[in-house]
Amino acid sequence: MEVSPDTLARISSLTHPTLLLSAFYAKFPSLVSDPTRALLEFLPLLTIIQIIYAVVCLPCVESGPLRKAKAGVKKGPVKHAERIKTVFLALILAGFAVPFLVVVQILFGAPLTTHLPHTILSSTHLSLLSLFPLIYVYGINTAKWKEIISIRCPIDEVFGGTLGTFVGGWLGAIPIPLDWDRDWQKWPITIVTGMYMGYILGILLGRWILKGKKVEFD
Repeated sequence: MEVSPDTLARISSLTHPTLLLSAFYAKFPSLVSDPTRALLEFLPLLTIIQIIYAVVCLPCVESGPLRKAKAGVKKGPVKHAERIKTVFLALILAGFAVPFLVVVQILFGAPLTTHLPHTILSSTHLSLLSLFPLIYVYGINTAKWKEIISIRCPIDEVFGGTLGTFVGGWLGAIPIPLDWDRDWQKWPITIVTGMYMGYILGILLGRWILKGKKVEFD
């Protein structure tokens, strides 16, 4: 996966991590004082940032919105209307993934009987960060998603961002049980912070240092 070669796309791809980090940093005090309200208020801005990043920087799913290419059909430039359609379809599918991500978080230790709104909102952020760009780029290509789920897909900035988001969220759980008695240890503040930090780091590593490499399990 290559970022679009035009100047606007290159500039946007470089400013995207900085913009996202700055916005999250500005919202962090509110996240500590009222996690559900802060996560809900930040969702529209996150959605806009991710949509702009996808449309301006990323290649649209290769053969039209979320469909496989027909054999022998030459790929041409993707029209703006097709990109917009793909954005909406990718957002819908990313939304459908939220309940699954809620279950995953609960299985990994999220509160089951309390803090459900917190878990739903953090899962929504997780989906927008990690899954929306993947769906926009790869659609529902079965072979590609098998590679992604098995973590055998070559690393690029989109897949790197996804890996970073999940690893960052997992590492973000470490401070929660520690007996430091800090406000920022409340669920799911450190989880969400880890997601954002991991996403940004994953994008940067996938763009330059780890580009084209694969995760080795041997």
